[in-house]
Formats: sequence, C-alpha cells, structure tokens
Amino acid sequence: MTKDINFSDKILVAGAKGMVGSAICRSLKREGYGKKNKGGEIFSPSRNEINYLDYEETFRWFKANTPSIVIIAAAKVGGIIANKTMPTEFLLENLTIQNNLISISHKFKVKKLLFLGSSCIYPKFAKQPIKEEYLMTGKLEKTNESYALAKIAGIKLCQSLNEQYDFNSICLMPTNLYGPGDNYHQNNSHVIPSLIRKFHKAKNDLNESVNCWGSGSPFREFLHVDDLADGCIFALENWNTKDVNSPKDDNGNPLYWLNIGTGKEISIKDLAIKIASFFKYNGNINWDLSKPDGTPRKKLNISKIHSLGWSAKINLDEGIKQTITDYKNYLLN
Repeated sequence: MTKDINFSDKILVAGAKGMVGSAICRSLKREGYGKKNKGGEIFSPSRNEINYLDYEETFRWFKANTPSIVIIAAAKVGGIIANKTMPTEFLLENLTIQNNLISISHKFKVKKLLFLGSSCIYPKFAKQPIKEEYLMTGKLEKTNESYALAKIAGIKLCQSLNEQYDFNSICLMPTNLYGPGDNYHQNNSHVIPSLIRKFHKAKNDLNESVNCWGSGSPFREFLHVDDLADGCIFALENWNTKDVNSPKDDNGNPLYWLNIGTGKEISIKDLAIKIASFFKYNGNINWDLSKPDGTPRKKLNISKIHSLGWSAKINLDEGIKQTITDYKNYLLN
C-alpha cells in the first residue's frame, strides 16, 4: 500500500501547543517528518499566530502556507465543571474551530486530514466494550453533551466530504487521555491530573483526608498521550478508508472513525488509591456523593485499529509516574 504521508509533506498540527498537539509534534519529528532537507515542514502555530475561530484568518494562513497534511487536535476542552457551566462555549467554539479547519482543508485540496474526537461521543449507557457502530444509538452523558455533539458533527462532516467529494479524511476517537503537558487547573482538569494535584497537595500539607468527586465506582480507560500521538502517525501512514482492506462496520460498510485506547479499565476509586500510593499518602479518601459520577463505564472496543496493526505500549503505572514528574516540573515553572 502506498502511504498517504511522506517526509516531503508540509504538516499542520492544529492545537500544537496543547497536550495532544505537542505530543503529535514530538512523534512526527521522532519518525523523521518535518525535515526541511527532505522538503518537509511541521507547522505548529500558536493561538497568537492563528485563530482557528476566525474563518478569514485561517483561510489566509492556508493560502500562504499550503499544508498537504492537516491534523486537528485544536479544541476547547475541560473537565466536568467546565463542561457543565459553559455548554454554549463548548458547543459553539468547537463547531467553529473544526468547521473552519475541515472546510478550508477541503477547499485547498489537502492530501489527508486527521480529525481527533473523543470517546464521549458514544451513548451514556452503551453496551461495553463500545464499538464504533454504537454512535448515535442512545442518549449522551449530560455533563459533556455539548462537547460530544460538536465532535459528532466533526466526524459526520469528514464522512460526508469523504463519501461525496472523495476527500481523504479519517477520524480517531481516543479514550480518556493523560500524560505530560496535561491541564492541572484546580477546577477544569480531568481525573488523573486532578487526583495528582489533590494527593500531592495533601501529602505536602500533611492533610488527614482528601475529598474526591462522586462515588468512585465508575470505570474508566486511560491512554497515554504519547501512545495516542504514535497512533495518529500510524493511522496517517496505514489507514485509508478507500482501501479494500480498511476496517468495516458490521454491515460491511467503510468506517470513517476508529476507536483508539488500551482495552483496559480501572475504577476511579482504585485509580485514586493508586495515585495516593505513588505519593505515599496514607490519609483517608472521602467520596462526595453530591457530585456527579458521569458515565458509569466507558471501555472502548479497539479491535478495528488492532486489525491494522496498532496497539498501545505505555502501561498505566509508568504513565502516571511520568505525569507526576511533569506536574512537579510544572509547579517549578
């Protein structure tokens, strides 16, 4: 199979300064992409250099730089509090960012586009493990409904352009992500960085207990951001929806989005105990039942991407240790 991406490509990583985008840039460079002596280039513009919410500005950037590969990791993201209190921003800003990037990429005849979604696109009570075919078969989790709806719209736009105009676009749906470069904000972070922050503070302050949200009973699957980044490069190199051997749904139709994860899950309660142990914290862990749990279980079926030959390499213990180191460095800066 001829690869759709090569060392002479000019690659735009939208959202390159975030956790996911910066990991993708690292992975691209590690694999030899972006070397100017081979004709390649990796564009990693900051928000000050290009505002993807502005269509005209984004259009002018594409006209001036003519990327041949586009990876969309740009998005408005946050934890339960942020999603719950700002649903309008999560829906409108994400729709605007992805619509601008996808439609302009199509207009400029970009050779291949990769859109990153999220496992929250699937119904709250989807059968486990969650297959790609379960999209839009039930109600979404309310706490991140706006973000999920925007991501679903992005997937369907890529699919429509692919089917109607033969636009070479693929989508990956990662499970819960963590790792270096994560957001450690007190209110807007996801579960692993939030727990790292809590237990690090409790250990340093000699607190007798730590309060955690919900019951601790939900199960979650976690993927290290460097594994996702490697998966993105793998998908760009090895997955074309037009290939006769590309993954198909249960009815034999081409799939335009694939799940990507580890296939392993852990309860939030056991995750908290694990992170506490890394800090040698021996105090009590209290669970605030007045706070929402979210989806009870969210394990992805990753058989389709496995069939292409990809699998995660970083185990959860090693990944958490890396993230704790990153957090300690973050506190020093």
